[in-house]
Amino acid sequence: MPQSDFSSPRLYVPDDLKAGADLQASHDAANYLRNVLRLEAGAKVLVFNGRDGEWLSRIGAKSRKETRLEILSQSRPQTESGSLHYAFAPIKHTRLDFMIQKAVEMGAARLTPVITRHTQVSRVNVERMRANVIEAAQQCGVLSLPEVDEPETFVRWLAAVELGRVIVFCDEEADTADPLKALAQAPVGQLTLVIGPEGGFDEQERRALLAHTRVIRLSLGPRILRADTAAIAALAILQAARGDWR
Repeated sequence: MPQSDFSSPRLYVPDDLKAGADLQASHDAANYLRNVLRLEAGAKVLVFNGRDGEWLSRIGAKSRKETRLEILSQSRPQTESGSLHYAFAPIKHTRLDFMIQKAVEMGAARLTPVITRHTQVSRVNVERMRANVIEAAQQCGVLSLPEVDEPETFVRWLAAVELGRVIVFCDEEADTADPLKALAQAPVGQLTLVIGPEGGFDEQERRALLAHTRVIRLSLGPRILRADTAAIAALAILQAARGDWR
């Protein structure tokens, strides 16, 4: 498998990518290339769109009105998206930005904000979440962009979990035990991680989760973790035990 090139600038573009294509960079992308990276005509840039793999491109002659990219050759083929879904109660902006970026780095394939009874954030900026997904993917060589869902209520989210998926419930009331062993003994199936709000799930929500036909309670140890820290810890455990780290 070709290795990521971290010495070259990398840029997300929404356009279809193929050899010989000539693309006009968006206003934001052109500003990034010109004023942030200070690249001149002829400079090489890696581009990706989440569908067609990663391609080497060259900046064409620039004008005041536009910056064009000439697509040269594919540097890496598209990878398949993983199967790990991450559902979470939204938190405040700065920490939510951090959490979304880390979830992308950790290989989450779908991100679902879930509004619970104790969720303290009343509005979720989905476009900001998608921008954080793209930023993290650009910086870390990620090819497959995770889906970002619109916010959903807890009841509707739980009812919509696909049949056959195993819900991994990070429960502060679960017995402290070996989480890797617990996951190894869990039912076979693709995983959906769910982490609740900082106040925890209320009792009715906990009962609903525990009554699900395919659920495993997971302890993250003896310490109380903030939601963004819990996300990183849990995603790492899941990838090590049942994900693409194996």
